[in-house]
Amino acid sequence: MQKRKLGNSNLEVSALGLGCMGMSFSYGPPKDKQEMTSLLRAAVERGITFFDTAEVYGPFLNEELLGEALAPFREQVVIATKFGFDLNPDFDPRGMKGSPGLNSRPEHIARSVEGSLKRLKVETIDLLYQHRVDPEVPIEDVAGVVKELIQAGKVKHFGLSEAGVQTIRRAHAVQPLTALQSEYSLWTRTPEKEVIPTLEELGIGFVPYSPLGKGFLTGKIDENATFDSSDFRSTLPRFTPEALKANQALIDLLGGIAQRKKATPAQIALAWLLAQKLWIVPIPGTTKLHRLDENIGAVSVELTPDDLRDIDEAASKITVHGARYPENIERTTGR
Repeated sequence: MQKRKLGNSNLEVSALGLGCMGMSFSYGPPKDKQEMTSLLRAAVERGITFFDTAEVYGPFLNEELLGEALAPFREQVVIATKFGFDLNPDFDPRGMKGSPGLNSRPEHIARSVEGSLKRLKVETIDLLYQHRVDPEVPIEDVAGVVKELIQAGKVKHFGLSEAGVQTIRRAHAVQPLTALQSEYSLWTRTPEKEVIPTLEELGIGFVPYSPLGKGFLTGKIDENATFDSSDFRSTLPRFTPEALKANQALIDLLGGIAQRKKATPAQIALAWLLAQKLWIVPIPGTTKLHRLDENIGAVSVELTPDDLRDIDEAASKITVHGARYPENIERTTGR
């Protein structure tokens, strides 16, 4: 497995990470703990060293799962987690309904970190992200608290998720950021306009989540797909039958290149991301061993400058239908 460094930091991770949310949250009921433990350990055996979780996934279940499963490999792996939500008693963990409110008040961050340290069974969190920007708390205050946590040895690296460029700059001035995690893929290219140039300028790594479009870019989902109410895709405008049908043009594009390269559409989608910048580390999620192996295979797919130009030209003619999230959630991104 190739390694990459996140920005100017010395945080070296596998070129592909593993997004662990779906093991406990959002994509139907939590999966079998033993099966997920085996999958996490198989990922380590295959060279993956970068694992992504958050206290809200479950809530708490996902951090507990990683804490136990990865305990024997603690020195080999980098675990990233996130704070920033009020996990109130009536929060419904099945998908995005009844989403918890944002909370990045300093005392709340400190409590969240203590909980994450216990659940992850670690003395230091490798990479701590603010999950979503809280408009009620100045980002300088958030960065200041994380700076103190770093000085106290409880956190090693600071990151933001779905933040806009002004927030990134303001946070970075107080406590240098190691990484930004935001959605980025062939069907969500918003970061290219302002965010990626800013990250390059400041020397911050980029961790794209949903690099396979929440499963769509695998080519296994068409307009006939149905999603259980416990699967949060059932609430997403981009996963209505009409949008799925309209967006098949992207799958046709990936499929054509995949045939040429003797790869799968998912591998082309991931290889495209890896080819954008050397400091980009996608974190596709999966709960299946064969998908894990398929995703890892993307690291070996070589896309030439001509291939990348072909993909960009063809993709520029395709209009992606449907918003990423319902409006109430979309409002919490890009601040």
